[in-house]
Amino acid sequence: MTIKEKQQQFIDDLAMFEDWDDKYQYIIDLAKDEETFPEGEKNDKNKITGCQSQVWFLAKLEDGKVHFWADSDSVLVKGLTAMLVEVYSGHTPDEIIANPPVFLDEIGLTSHLSPTRKNGLSSMVKQIQMYAVAFKSVLDGKK
Repeated sequence: MTIKEKQQQFIDDLAMFEDWDDKYQYIIDLAKDEETFPEGEKNDKNKITGCQSQVWFLAKLEDGKVHFWADSDSVLVKGLTAMLVEVYSGHTPDEIIANPPVFLDEIGLTSHLSPTRKNGLSSMVKQIQMYAVAFKSVLDGKK
């Protein structure tokens, strides 16, 4: 599934709920399915700054594709990271760079988060993009 298709899937899934409490519960439930964050990787090197909660992101490049793991001490934020990981993990750096997370605005999420949560979400998106740019330069250097 492409990044655009994954984003559309979240748009469609969240459109089923009219109430924001139900949408938040859906996002929180995503955290329960999130792959376990690698042991020993919750450190300052992998910590995202600018978030109200503690958030860790880890990315690895394998066979030309970026794989992400994320965790948080907040269940809502962990659900948000689960969405981002689901959308972007397993794609090439070029695909990640070319597909900003428009679904976050389309589902109305950015207008329903507190300013500090919105700032943290923005920091997570920036981190994903920075990983993609860094891995792209690694791949371009091998050509």
